[in-house]
Amino acid sequence: MASKKAERPEINFVHQNAILCETIQKEQRNQQLYTNYSVNPFKKMYTLTGKPNSVHDSADGEEDDNFLKVIKRAHQTPVEKFEFPQTSSQEYGWNTAPLIDKTWYDERLHHPRTHSEITKYMDAAWRVKEQSENMN
Repeated sequence: MASKKAERPEINFVHQNAILCETIQKEQRNQQLYTNYSVNPFKKMYTLTGKPNSVHDSADGEEDDNFLKVIKRAHQTPVEKFEFPQTSSQEYGWNTAPLIDKTWYDERLHHPRTHSEITKYMDAAWRVKEQSENMN
């Protein structure tokens, strides 16, 4: 019994090498070199000043429009970036604009504090009480 378990088939190095070559050819066939590098807009950037006597650093400065566009987009809120919410969680609070105009003279919506007879009486009573306490 032990002899049957110990027997293993011999490794065929030619077949192993053929499998490896075929795998490498498949990878190279589908491989594409990525050369479109850009800036990570979420990483904190530290700008460095140019050398003091450098001819390349002109006073005008060179601005990369694509870089500025990426940075501005990264600092926008989701409502400014997208037309519609991207997830179900973004649906809450997506529309923050008021449904009606704020009109301060509309009595249905605006209820300013008013003095009734009772509040006028209590106001006078508190004033008298404070004056009497301050006199003592």
